[in-house]
Amino acid sequence: MLKRIHHVGVVVASLESGLRFWRDTLGLHFTKSATIEEQGVRAALLKVGDSEIELLEPLNPENGVGRFLARRGGGLHHLCFETDDVARELDGARSKGIQLLDQKPRHGLAGMICFLHPKATRGVLVEYAQPLEE
Repeated sequence: MLKRIHHVGVVVASLESGLRFWRDTLGLHFTKSATIEEQGVRAALLKVGDSEIELLEPLNPENGVGRFLARRGGGLHHLCFETDDVARELDGARSKGIQLLDQKPRHGLAGMICFLHPKATRGVLVEYAQPLEE
């Protein structure tokens, strides 16, 4: 079951400049950051109420986030829903014939994640995330 909006993903040209705006100017609380090589991004999560903003800086201009930045100049990238079982949600989407980007869950900054293809979700890149216990 989808529980809440976990975060909204925002592509930025520079994680540092993104943090200066979202954290320093708007006052959102920084929670964590990491370089996620397999996704080709440096990412940071900032808390706002019960949700978060995830900033994504591409490591390579040729990966998906890099191409997004080149085409659109940054901005809103994806919407992420929290679930307590990302594999079950992925199987449910598959059984409904929803086109997927991921065939199985993988590790991300928000925990175990997977993405649905925006062609199947009316143009919105949708992520499911199952936060890991820390």
